[in-house]
Amino acid sequence: MARMHAHTRGKSHSTRPTSKSVPTWVSISHSDLTTNIIKMYKEDGLTASQIGIILRDEYGIPLVKPILGKTITDVLRENGIKQDMPEDLDRLVKKALGLQRHLRTHNSDRRNVRSLELIESKIHRLSRYYKTRDKIDKNWKYAAVIAQAQ
Repeated sequence: MARMHAHTRGKSHSTRPTSKSVPTWVSISHSDLTTNIIKMYKEDGLTASQIGIILRDEYGIPLVKPILGKTITDVLRENGIKQDMPEDLDRLVKKALGLQRHLRTHNSDRRNVRSLELIESKIHRLSRYYKTRDKIDKNWKYAAVIAQAQ
């Protein structure tokens, strides 16, 4: 969904590991990995994707799911940590709020008016998807502030 409104292909990203089995170099136990995930969330305030990046870069763990049999979000949910909104939707809402703040002072910035429209359309599309999957409340609504003066 990142390249929905652009003509580029978006090739600059890391690729997921091809093997779904546990790598031979990973020697961390299940309980240590679970406590590390919970500690990173509670003490450092990291999101699930940030925790995954730290586990990949610092601990050498390519994927958590083959080791634990569940994702980082599932581990957090099992330990009583529930996020009110999925991470990708939350990031889009924060980005839209930042653009709205920018447009309050720079109201003639036409490029960012268009960016805000595109981001808000992604928010509406993604919220519709999460409502059908019961990830957010059925009555959740994003208050759109589209384009001040058109």
